[in-house]
Amino acid sequence: MIKRTNTSISKFIIHKVGNKHNDTKNAFSQQLVHFDEDSYNLMLPFLLRPFGSVVQSFRFNHHSNVELNEINAYAKKIFNDDDAFIETSQNIVKHLFEQSNSSQIKTGDVLIAMFEGIEYKDMSTNAIGIFKIESKIDFFQTYLENNNYDILVQKGISSKKVDKGCLILNQTDMEGNIVLSVDNNSYDAQYWTDHFLNIKYADDMNNHTYDYIDLCKEFSTEVLKTSYGEQERNIFLAKTIDFFKENEMVNVERFKEEVFEEEKHIQMFEDFKKEYEGGLNGVLRNQFDVAEVVVNKEKKKIKTDIKLDTHIQIKLDIDAPDAASEHLERGYDEDKKMFYYKVFFNAEG
Repeated sequence: MIKRTNTSISKFIIHKVGNKHNDTKNAFSQQLVHFDEDSYNLMLPFLLRPFGSVVQSFRFNHHSNVELNEINAYAKKIFNDDDAFIETSQNIVKHLFEQSNSSQIKTGDVLIAMFEGIEYKDMSTNAIGIFKIESKIDFFQTYLENNNYDILVQKGISSKKVDKGCLILNQTDMEGNIVLSVDNNSYDAQYWTDHFLNIKYADDMNNHTYDYIDLCKEFSTEVLKTSYGEQERNIFLAKTIDFFKENEMVNVERFKEEVFEEEKHIQMFEDFKKEYEGGLNGVLRNQFDVAEVVVNKEKKKIKTDIKLDTHIQIKLDIDAPDAASEHLERGYDEDKKMFYYKVFFNAEG
């Protein structure tokens, strides 16, 4: 998460990136953009708004030496040489062009900016922003001609959201520069993060928390829902969130003891965890600090509705992990040959 209260844009340039598969070429600006007041006041929040809710950060990656990561090298050059911005921004677009490995990759405008005064985790720093605008919208433009107003349709950039963007902070830790990334047009998940930026998630509490909650969400859907139904899935997720809320540190063995009541469920969870780690090409930590901000964000994404084919929905409260097991009973009616839920309560709310 960043704060942009005291942030300003010190350098800004626009280029166009083509696609080598459909024979569209790059087009480069040779000078910086000089904003008028209205466009500046619209551009600054447009570029930075997506990063206000980003909680996971990345670090640059490379198969042999991270110093050979192209965007990492370009960022260092811009940070260290005030006169290198324009030429290096053009090289960034050339590198982006080289990643258009299919006709599916969209052409677009590339906006590159230098920001001053970005706040990240109580630090104030400058940062490089790289943004790709892939989608443009139609809008009406009125104009006066021969004492009469007329109208025409033009295409332009929507000020609601960027398609793809990253912030490279001029702050490092043991893993390198801190990188934030967003991708709202993820038609090719590897194109932006893996091929262009070549970044990996940071080895920190935010990512550890996210990975473990994501593991639990996948397990609840692929194993518990399939084998035991929506009620068991929702009970497990509610217990998971409750455990993360109540503990500043997660110990995996303690988690399994508190969340699962049956040994067979623990074994099913462990088997699924091995498959999940195989997909990550890594191993989840057995103990880690909890990132509360990640828990709160992931909690909002969890759906706890039980949707029935009889056009009835039962909504469970994720903040009450014991309610579904104590006050909701699932059974089968032999006469109707249908499943049923029985709900116990004292009063209607």
